[in-house]
Amino acid sequence: MSSSVAIHIVSPDQFDRGTAQTPGSERRAAIAPARGIASAIWGGLFEVAPGSRTGVHHHGEQETIAYVLSGICEIRWGERGKSVARAKAGDFIHVPAFLPHMEINRSKLKPFRWVVVRSTAQPIVVNLPDDIWP
Repeated sequence: MSSSVAIHIVSPDQFDRGTAQTPGSERRAAIAPARGIASAIWGGLFEVAPGSRTGVHHHGEQETIAYVLSGICEIRWGERGKSVARAKAGDFIHVPAFLPHMEINRSKLKPFRWVVVRSTAQPIVVNLPDDIWP
């Protein structure tokens, strides 16, 4: 066994805010090549402030799995964003590759936070034009 193989513990004060972003939200990378951790997958936190929404975006070839830590999120996707689901603390979310979507925080008081794992090591974020959906 190689001595270079190790378990990595990444504390919140070490998360990288320099990862790919979408307006209206903040992503913080915990497990990523930019943090010096070689992995086939990406992991981090995602947060949307009270009363905010993200822009419409997709993650290219990446599939996304998220676990809702806190808050309630409305997720829109499909033709003109007409499909809607709500996720709350304790729920898991799966977002297929290439699916345009947006997240909305209808709470005026609390952010929502997710733990996110993506199917490739480098984050992919494709932000779409603001006027793509009404």
